[in-house]
Amino acid sequence: MSDLSTTYLGLQLRSPLVASASPLTGTLDGVRRLEDAGASAIVLPSLFEEQLTHEALDLHDLLESSQTTGAEAFGFLPEVEDYNTGPEHYLELVERAKRAVSVPVIGSLNGTSPTGWLRYATLIQDAGADALELNIYFVAADPALTSADVEARYLELVAAVRSSLAIPLAVKIGPFLSSVANMAIRLDDAGADGLVLFNRFYQADIDVEELEVTPRLVLSGPTEVRLPLVWIAILYGRVDASLAATSGIHGWEQAAQVLLAGADVAMMTSALLRNGPEHVGVVEDGLRRWMERKEYDSVDQLRGSMSQRAVPDPEAYERANYMKMLTSYTGNAQP
Repeated sequence: MSDLSTTYLGLQLRSPLVASASPLTGTLDGVRRLEDAGASAIVLPSLFEEQLTHEALDLHDLLESSQTTGAEAFGFLPEVEDYNTGPEHYLELVERAKRAVSVPVIGSLNGTSPTGWLRYATLIQDAGADALELNIYFVAADPALTSADVEARYLELVAAVRSSLAIPLAVKIGPFLSSVANMAIRLDDAGADGLVLFNRFYQADIDVEELEVTPRLVLSGPTEVRLPLVWIAILYGRVDASLAATSGIHGWEQAAQVLLAGADVAMMTSALLRNGPEHVGVVEDGLRRWMERKEYDSVDQLRGSMSQRAVPDPEAYERANYMKMLTSYTGNAQP
């Protein structure tokens, strides 16, 4: 039987199939079901910078208002050292998830600025998380920001979090950097133990009847795996950090593709939301059968065997392949 075990962020996992952050990982029932289905690690939903900043401002307003009240009213206000400005329920989720399952539990922080909220990285660590995923969700909409400004922000964030942690740190980024490969190397140098490719930027929509800008959540499809696949294939062997693929992994075929490209793990979200936690087992079974059919003894044997460094034609991952695709179109394109 083929060995599906792998290593991610220095953590030994029973398989490369990881449950990424989603509503399913935000409850103990969901966490347990995912482990029972075969998920080898679980990424909890993100704790957002905006949540922490908002609660800190609420506390500031509360304390400021006490200066204009009488002594009797002051007694009703909490002491500063006893007042918890952070979402205790999130830290409690980390603690309870760690007690509920035996697989690694990975906390997640989502933000863009190196401010006081970063201290929650340490609190998540202290709550028992086996690793932390820093989800840098930043849309550079300000025309005054240069690419160098954006890159500096990423690197500053990673360095700040890395300096405060003893547990492994993964960094989840989007694909819209001016030089993904260069930034990957610099993030690696800044202290990232792993890179998660890629964050999906949910795009605003316009309601033409109500004339409002509205958010619209669209789950990924299998074809979206091609973007992380290309960059993982390019980065494999060029960075020391672990490589995780996310977006578009719906079946064993996509899991196999990203492993061949060089990923250490394949993360699933949309497929689990559509099909339930038990879908992990379906993907694992298909992946194992494929490995046995192709006579792969282990994930280690196949990982990176079709990376850019390994294939006979490295340019297949670059511009030459783009031109070949366009010139060979026959009108019968397949998804």
